Amino acid sequence: MAGKAQYDVAALKAGGLMKQKEPELFSVRLRVVGGYMEAAHLQALAELARKYARGHIHLTTRQGVEIPHVHFRDIERVREELSKVGLEFGACGPRVRTITACQGGSCSYGLIDSQALAQKIDERVFGRSGLPHKFKIGITGCPNACIKPQENDLGIMGTVRKVFHEELCNRCGLCVLACPIPGTLEIKDDRPLYREETCVLCGACCAACPTDAWDQVGTSYVLFVGGKMGKRPRLGDRLPIEIRDEEHLLQIVDETIEWYATHGEPRERFGETLDRTGVDALVAQLLSLAPTPAE
Repeated sequence: MAGKAQYDVAALKAGGLMKQKEPELFSVRLRVVGGYMEAAHLQALAELARKYARGHIHLTTRQGVEIPHVHFRDIERVREELSKVGLEFGACGPRVRTITACQGGSCSYGLIDSQALAQKIDERVFGRSGLPHKFKIGITGCPNACIKPQENDLGIMGTVRKVFHEELCNRCGLCVLACPIPGTLEIKDDRPLYREETCVLCGACCAACPTDAWDQVGTSYVLFVGGKMGKRPRLGDRLPIEIRDEEHLLQIVDETIEWYATHGEPRERFGETLDRTGVDALVAQLLSLAPTPAE
């Protein structure tokens, strides 16, 4: 069509710009880590939306922020003005997407600092290209799983490590009342009974115990791989690897993405790759490259 702007939609999408139905209009996706934005950023976005779009912002289901209805001619102006306030375009297409995270350390249930971890992982892998498809990472601070780690290509969940000192237990039963999984804890014949196989490692028993019989000795990271929603939902598989050290975790993240880049077929989501190759193939690679640190 005469006069129609010429642009590479795929290239624009890679840089966080999504073509809308309306001619020459795009939705600008921002790089937002863990849903964290400063008040000054919100004020700047409001002004940009009024100046270059239709005066509103779209919040995505993955803590993302988008400015809809930006005309193609204004894209570079929007980019420049975002840069002045410390914001930048996000990423779409077959690459590592924006990382989602709960409040983590500031939440009363949080076992790990999800926000700080999201920033570290974002610095390492955000926008990583050369992948068969999109790759989403979600970080949740505890087994409440508010960020839905099982629905991400790579989900990270904080869990508690604990020990039980029976000699300190006064049989009050507060841990039984606090435990969210029926049957995991009970007082039977005046003795505490703990079923480890049903424990979700949330730490509620440690928080409730008045005598420190349940003692939190640390935290661990649990990983889920291959999750996604969409037309064919798939819950992530829990990896049989206990990760206690942050550097170990970061290495696992790097190696998991690299494994997907190597073994995934074009347009194949990570879960589909795992279904085809078997999760054990990934586990074997991770164990050989990053063994669980000794106690």
